[in-house]
Amino acid sequence: MPKIKMPKSSPSIDMTPMVDLAFLLVTFFMLAASFRSSEPVEVDVPSSISDKIIPENVLLVTIDKGGRVFFNLSDPEARRELLMNMAGKYKVAFSEEQINKFTFMSSFGCTMQELPGYIEMPADDRKNLNTTGIPLDSTNNQLKDWVYYGNIAALNSGKTAFEEAKLKGDTPDPNDFKPKFTLKVDNKAVYVHAQNVINVFRDLNLNNLNFITSMEMAPL
Repeated sequence: MPKIKMPKSSPSIDMTPMVDLAFLLVTFFMLAASFRSSEPVEVDVPSSISDKIIPENVLLVTIDKGGRVFFNLSDPEARRELLMNMAGKYKVAFSEEQINKFTFMSSFGCTMQELPGYIEMPADDRKNLNTTGIPLDSTNNQLKDWVYYGNIAALNSGKTAFEEAKLKGDTPDPNDFKPKFTLKVDNKAVYVHAQNVINVFRDLNLNNLNFITSMEMAPL
């Protein structure tokens, strides 16, 4: 019986489903991702063997190598409440557009009087702003007010997030929604600058202060 010869042809794979999936994934990450604003100051932190991850609802104070102090609060709604309280105390007016920009802004280091103009600056120009940072001396301790009102705002936003989690049927831990206080200090900064910031938290009875470091291998 003669053999049947099958026609030779190169195999083909339909890539359409894979391309569709790739575009769906790209679209998902574009919509779900939150873009991080560039920081106005670069800090080289000391290293340690701690393996704790920075949590959510964070109040962060940063000290650069020159001793300038910067402040940040992670929750957008808390930032809005914080700014309104500070504006009321220091009698500084902000437009609705400036409030919205501040809500999603990164760390800042300037006086309350400089803040409206600071908000209007492009992110790259903030790095070159000639400012002494947030004041924290005995006659003008604006940092203490930022921390005080920031704690109140973060507690309120955390309570709201906790209630929303319970409504979803979860069993959340209330401690996970409380504000976390962190301090990031450049390893070339003079210790007295860090001590002044620590005293601010101590005066407000906020003693659960965490220090941010870079990861280091534990000794064997």
